[in-house]
Amino acid sequence: MNLSRREGVDIRPTLLRVLTDLYVQASTHSDEEARQFVELTSRLIDQVDDATRAAVRARLAVYPATPIPILKQLGLESSRLERQVPLARDIFVPSVPESSAAPTQVKTLNQAPMASTLSMQPTDAAEVSGLFFGASSNDRALILHNLSQTPLKASPRIPTSRAVRAIETLEMAAFVADVENFTLELSETLILPWNISAQVVNDPGGEPLACAAKALGMPSAVFQRVLLFLIPEIGTSVSAVYRLSRLYDTLQERSALIMLAAWRGAPMATTRAKYRSWLYDDERNRARPLAIPQPRTSAQPASDIVIPRTGSAQGSAR
Repeated sequence: MNLSRREGVDIRPTLLRVLTDLYVQASTHSDEEARQFVELTSRLIDQVDDATRAAVRARLAVYPATPIPILKQLGLESSRLERQVPLARDIFVPSVPESSAAPTQVKTLNQAPMASTLSMQPTDAAEVSGLFFGASSNDRALILHNLSQTPLKASPRIPTSRAVRAIETLEMAAFVADVENFTLELSETLILPWNISAQVVNDPGGEPLACAAKALGMPSAVFQRVLLFLIPEIGTSVSAVYRLSRLYDTLQERSALIMLAAWRGAPMATTRAKYRSWLYDDERNRARPLAIPQPRTSAQPASDIVIPRTGSAQGSAR
């Protein structure tokens, strides 16, 4: 802080990012750690630029253990304390006349100009994807609910014609419980690697499958039939089908598309780690330099020995 005051460098954005990154690395925190994090970040959030605040907001929105005061200061909902199962009470949407719905939507978009300007880096995508797959059912619902309020850039929608054909194929594969063809069609339609698609389809909770279906634009009735026939562990459980159906009806398309962007970008983080750039001076910077051959001093090379020609030898040669 003394260096920043002397040199005139504002380190508050960097300090806020570092504090946030250190806090989200652990899954749980003590009361003292949470109190210190609230005291430090609450003073920095209102003093940093919009880009830093948006990046911190996006990171903490998908972290289940974010303190309640920080969620309120960032404009995120703290629904995990008000109800045990998130989104259970917010299902009914009152009918609004069409004439009054359009101005409200335009006003919301104008108030959030950064809603789709923050691209997701491969490391962030891998962290969001890993955090989602490792969370519980309640935490996954909370993550999906908060993703719609983050400034992360979502993936583009699947073309309608391609989505309609894919939905028909997926429904037929679900009727015969063909998990392999279901996974293959989902991978090709959503442009996902095979391992990510298999993880989405075979997840025991079913929330990743709901995200993939919502990103595809699958109707709610079709999604319920997929749940009943595709995976026996979910289809034979009335509570699981009911829970996922309610989650699917309240899940916003933007949240599903942001999660789709995270799944697409997550494999790039591991791929980039396998390669490194080749520089012009790599030969000189090797740990083991090339050995320089030394001239022979003990014995004279055989090629340099000259054998004198005797007279008998000359006569025999003639």
